[in-house]
Amino acid sequence: MKINNYLNSLYKSLIAIFGLLLWPSQADAHLVTTGLGPVYDGIGHLVLTPEDLVPVLALSLFAGMRGAEPGRRALFILPLAWFVGGLLGLVIEGLPDIPVAAVSFFILGALVAADLKLSNKVFTVVVIVVGGIHGALNGVALKESAGVLGLVGIMVTLFVLVALVSAFTVSLKKAWAKIIVRVAGSWVAAMGMLMAGWLFRSQG
Repeated sequence: MKINNYLNSLYKSLIAIFGLLLWPSQADAHLVTTGLGPVYDGIGHLVLTPEDLVPVLALSLFAGMRGAEPGRRALFILPLAWFVGGLLGLVIEGLPDIPVAAVSFFILGALVAADLKLSNKVFTVVVIVVGGIHGALNGVALKESAGVLGLVGIMVTLFVLVALVSAFTVSLKKAWAKIIVRVAGSWVAAMGMLMAGWLFRSQG
């Protein structure tokens, strides 16, 4: 009983730290214009923006490692949280200057590499935080162009990406295949550390 209480307290502390570190940064992202309309501009923005695409793939891998139920949670909750965050981004003016991409890469990559066993409730909170924050940044980037329709395109793309990646990861049964997934997570975490290092170096 004491161990369970300790683990619950630890999880809550981790989520609190996770949320503070991922508070949106100043949005400097540029919109990818496809010429096919705002929905396709939103799709192109997500697919061609590594700062968003890599965390989505890492979160999808982690969801698949946790099993079918977390995969289904991420499939529906991540696009919705992203959309709600995007709507907020369309109406807010400024965002704090925090390196969201670097923190996202490191934390999500570390979760995959460690194969951390989170409860469904804690996992859901992680999905909501990631979706809401990255969605807010996208909303700011799309404010003067694609707007809400751009967010719709992003939602559809997120649904497809999470479905494919998480389902593929769930299907992996061999131990060596799961090790490859964890190695990929370690690379993502390493990229986050490098991004943070370059940021601090440029500010120094």
